[in-house]
Amino acid sequence: MTGKKLLIKHAAELITCAGAAPKKGAAMADIGIISDGALVAEAGKIVWVGPTDDLPPDSEEQCEVIDATGQCVMPGFVDSHTHMVFGGYRPEEFFWRLAGTPYLEILERGGGILNTVQATRSASLAELKDLAARRLENMLAMGVTTVEGKSGYGLDLDTELRQLAVMDELNREQPVEIVPTFLGAHAVPPDYKGRTDDYVDYMIKEVLPAVVRQGVAEFCDVFCEQGVFSLAQSRRLLAAAKNMGLQAKLHADEIVSLGGAELAAELNACSADHLLQASDAGIAALSQVRTVATVLPMTAFCLRESYARARVMIDQGAAVALATDYNPGSCFSHSMPLVAALAAIQLNMKPAEIVTALTINGAAAVNRADRIGSLEIGKQADVVILGYPSHLYLVYHAGMNIVDKVIKHGRLIWNKSGRKQHGKEQ
Repeated sequence: MTGKKLLIKHAAELITCAGAAPKKGAAMADIGIISDGALVAEAGKIVWVGPTDDLPPDSEEQCEVIDATGQCVMPGFVDSHTHMVFGGYRPEEFFWRLAGTPYLEILERGGGILNTVQATRSASLAELKDLAARRLENMLAMGVTTVEGKSGYGLDLDTELRQLAVMDELNREQPVEIVPTFLGAHAVPPDYKGRTDDYVDYMIKEVLPAVVRQGVAEFCDVFCEQGVFSLAQSRRLLAAAKNMGLQAKLHADEIVSLGGAELAAELNACSADHLLQASDAGIAALSQVRTVATVLPMTAFCLRESYARARVMIDQGAAVALATDYNPGSCFSHSMPLVAALAAIQLNMKPAEIVTALTINGAAAVNRADRIGSLEIGKQADVVILGYPSHLYLVYHAGMNIVDKVIKHGRLIWNKSGRKQHGKEQ
């Protein structure tokens, strides 16, 4: 399709989600539906959007034309929280948890995050890259056009840089856009047991400067949690990262109500993620800032934990995004259909709010709302076409992948046959 314009016409619904900032509160239900909609893209950008009857004359000349009759056209999904670059798997641990085995016993059996750290440290760049590339193809098939990827399975200098290098290479070689995040503060490695402050010092003095010199990571994240990294330690690390040019993200209030949401608001972090145990004060704080509350319902589902209070967050005026938390431990799934179903059934989110949370708010959670996440003139032409006429089917056809076509930078790159149409444009 290189050199041609793209025209999508006769969409039963064309959903714009227009905006260049996170949609907050009641605004999340405003998704801008155009009936019998059309879109024209050129050179990777959207140049026209509106009703098909209003298309400019000769719109189909020199265009690749997609007739979306009976289908819903919407922005590409943004999965704004994943741990997609890792070595090894932990299937036994999943069933240990279901049987009620305590986490400390799982660690004694060789499970937990340190299991993945060992496997990732042992894997070469080529091995990690091959694994991640296959995962990205599966994400693409579910309509994901942009994905955030975290390091954090090295907890040392070399492996953290290797994970980020994998993302950098894949960003150039395949169509799904990757947003790299440095998560060196994912856990405390055994050689720093009982010396968490020393590990934070190591991150700040040795690892962060090397990450910045590498020039791949855009964000610094930290697992701010009881028994992992305290509020003070998280604040110190993120302040240092900000001084070095990285934006802040937080794993916040996942296991206990520690005050992570309040810290994220205090730091004007780009996002605060998990939030299963976020306090009323934390939710109120998030509603006053642009920090996106990223909820990860599949993790609660897999862990049999209570869900984040997304309904309260929206009703109080916060901006909510939805993401998968794809990782080899607590959520070995990148199913956007399951995320959408859980958001409606367990989080009590409205269908339109779910669309917003998967698109423009997901884009805002990775600081890209000015470029992606909506279908409007000047935005990147990242588009998903559903096999049904309405966005309601995202939830109604519960847990099923209803994506028919995926377009990235104005180029058709996947269709329902599961076969990629084009490689990444050079």
